Amino acid sequence: MSRNIPEKLRVMVANRADHVCEYCLMHQDDLVFGCQIDHILSLKHGGETLPENLAYSCLTDNINKGSDIGTVLLPDRKLTRFFNPREDKWEDHFTISEGHILPKTQIGEATVKILQLNAPDRVLRRQLLMLVGKYPGR
Repeated sequence: MSRNIPEKLRVMVANRADHVCEYCLMHQDDLVFGCQIDHILSLKHGGETLPENLAYSCLTDNINKGSDIGTVLLPDRKLTRFFNPREDKWEDHFTISEGHILPKTQIGEATVKILQLNAPDRVLRRQLLMLVGKYPGR
């Protein structure tokens, strides 16, 4: 998390996302460590601290993504970019089934892979929240 993001901009990004991680759809209130501001295109790759390059992200997704902008998908070893909350619609790239976030596209597949969206503990947390009507968080 960059400490150089002005508070006003942080609040705007959180409000724009309704305080829900824009990658895994978990509400900040249902997360142990809340959410952070993610540079979609990291600073080291030339991204800027502007609203159109910022996303609201849970700590786990932000750490897993790091400064990466994509990954190689097998078997064709194709470089595929990650889901971009400012350009893409979540529903176009993912669906939810029994707590699992399933990719619909290669962009979804790349994002699920690197953000480890279906790690067992994350799926279990989503399943439990689904039982009480709190997931997805939007």
